[in-house]
Amino acid sequence: MREQLFKKLEQSYGDMVEIRRYLHMNPEVSFKEEKTAAYIADFYKQLGMEVRTGVGGNGITAKIKGAKPGKTVALRADFDALPIQDQKDAPYASTVPGVMHACGHDGHTATLLQLAKAMNEMREELAGEYVFIHQHAEESAPGGAIAMIEDGCLEGVDVIFGTHLWSLFEPGVIYYAAGPIMAAADRFKITIQGAGGHGASPHQTKDAIVIGSQLVINLQQLVSRRVDPIDSAVLSVGSFVSENAYNVIADQAVLTGTVRSFTNDVRNLMEQEIQRVVKGTAIAHDCEITAEYFRGYPAVVNHEKETDFLKQVAESIPELKGAVQMQPQMGGEDFAYYLEKVPGTFFFTGARPKDAFPHHHPRFDIDEQAMLAAAKTLGAAALEYQN
Repeated sequence: MREQLFKKLEQSYGDMVEIRRYLHMNPEVSFKEEKTAAYIADFYKQLGMEVRTGVGGNGITAKIKGAKPGKTVALRADFDALPIQDQKDAPYASTVPGVMHACGHDGHTATLLQLAKAMNEMREELAGEYVFIHQHAEESAPGGAIAMIEDGCLEGVDVIFGTHLWSLFEPGVIYYAAGPIMAAADRFKITIQGAGGHGASPHQTKDAIVIGSQLVINLQQLVSRRVDPIDSAVLSVGSFVSENAYNVIADQAVLTGTVRSFTNDVRNLMEQEIQRVVKGTAIAHDCEITAEYFRGYPAVVNHEKETDFLKQVAESIPELKGAVQMQPQMGGEDFAYYLEKVPGTFFFTGARPKDAFPHHHPRFDIDEQAMLAAAKTLGAAALEYQN
């Protein structure tokens, strides 16, 4: 049956590319993906499949019920884009100013649509049920996953699989990891309220820029001096804003940044330590500093049994170059919420093009053959999980 599925996927590869390029040319940012959601729903309706729209917002689910009893397997793809200007020189570059698919979600969607079509054609031979989850708003917290789960997208599901096409990994290779594979992604905002004044009279002021600079240095020591070296964490200050005339000492400065971690203990420690450093810096400079900490997605933690199963499936597909155990990535993903509810695993599919750029780069692109590798891996995992 797997060979039959693979043949159908190979025959539909041209359609897969066509869908991906259409979506790439017509991107929509998180929580505003109305046309994309309608496109996905229409695709399934034309196949005569059971479709549910408006799941947790703009989410879509479609189902196949096989002719034989079995388990319920969910497969997930995201479909939102990013507020980035596409700078690629490609005929399928984004036609929407300031918006592009800079993370591969168009490829994820095309992969899952064509996989669903192929499996639907085989439904009389299938065992079990298959839920195709098309998720909106992965790129922007609180994300679409948690809302779709609350709206019932995982009801009756026994296992879930998902993949990310990765532009910096070797094509034809599946990358996996049991346990944490992507980090919890939090952000913070720190507002320094000093006392401005004339640039010629610094002794009469509380310089928000100097205080902010000291704060940045203090924050950078948290990972190296407060987190156990065996654990992992990242703290990055992404912006430092304080605009004044050249001869004015700043009254206020605002710092924003991100914290990445893999365990709740480290996550809690970083939040507590940021507050402690802020409080200490405020006392030292006799000023007011407030810190707001916003928790984003939790860490993506793969289940060991399902990850080992996925590894074996990938290694058994002759068209692939193999499966490689990868180091966890510090990027965040709200696939984490699915894995908190049901067993499953999230893996990476190598998609490095000839001219490779990282994700969220204005010249981002993928090797489109990776979609076929992803479809075969997801499809084989879905079918063989019934055994």
